[in-house]
Amino acid sequence: MIRFAVPALCAVFTTACAPGGDTANASQVTAGEARPTLFVANKRGNTLSKVDLETGEEVLRLDSCTNPHELATSPDGKHVALACYGGTTVDIFQTGDLAKTASLELGENARPHGIVWHSGTAIFVTAEGRKSVFRITGPLSDTPEFTEFSTNQEGSHMLAVSPDAKAVWTTDLGSKTVTRVNLEDASDLRTVTVGEEPEGISLAPDGSALWVSARGSNQAFELDPATMEIRNAIAIGAFPLRLSIRPQGDVAVTSDLADGGLTVIDLKTAKMLRSIAVSSAEEAQSRFQVTILWSDDGERIYVAETASNTVAEVDYASGKVLRRLPTGEGGDGLAILP
Repeated sequence: MIRFAVPALCAVFTTACAPGGDTANASQVTAGEARPTLFVANKRGNTLSKVDLETGEEVLRLDSCTNPHELATSPDGKHVALACYGGTTVDIFQTGDLAKTASLELGENARPHGIVWHSGTAIFVTAEGRKSVFRITGPLSDTPEFTEFSTNQEGSHMLAVSPDAKAVWTTDLGSKTVTRVNLEDASDLRTVTVGEEPEGISLAPDGSALWVSARGSNQAFELDPATMEIRNAIAIGAFPLRLSIRPQGDVAVTSDLADGGLTVIDLKTAKMLRSIAVSSAEEAQSRFQVTILWSDDGERIYVAETASNTVAEVDYASGKVLRRLPTGEGGDGLAILP
């Protein structure tokens, strides 16, 4: 475990990620507005999009950083943090006008990917190239504190954080493992092999169960978050790239890239409930479905379609695609403001 503080002049700097790209109706956007909003990281376009969920329009798009992937909104809704997978920083933007307010340097070969802005004051992010997870305390302060926790696993990609922020779990694509990191005792690492290429991960809201999707074996697994014992394993859709538990804690959904669908899993019985067709197996390559995100009320699922530069909005109850929202090139990571 490594701790270091970065002075303000080092923590906030400008790089090739400086704002200044395309805009749409930018004059209509004001800082501090409170409208249902979706933010999208466009990994091929190196941009960040803001989509008004009331109108379905992309209202703003600006340059962000190289190959941005996952996003997280701040607890107060005023900022969004972007993991710059093609570089070494976590960049923070205002949700109102997408002005960049900070660029947090993680070090050589970081390749930050999975990111969570915890309800407290810290950002948690995987550093895939460093086989580690960072905790960034006070990310908007003049002197944010960085603590790096090693996973010792290849490709630590996505992550989940406990409600009390005392533990983090990562899916390690290269090692085919899932790792639990004790943030109070960095030597307490617990790692288990989970299927082929585990990637999607989500912790039940009450912290009672950890669910993982293994894209290479078309399976979902339930793990005991403390012991890392595998409780259940079930067959699901084809190439489940992501897994997300509904905020109400009753079901999980996987994003099945190869068949263009969503698999709904009942968490109480650990059984598959149904499938939702977002597109189809025939359209899978032209859509290339990746990240999924629930609305806070659990009524909508947002599904990033990277190849078609769209986000499908799905009604959970009926399974119908209500509309497709425009994004920039290669929309992937998603974050939402209610």
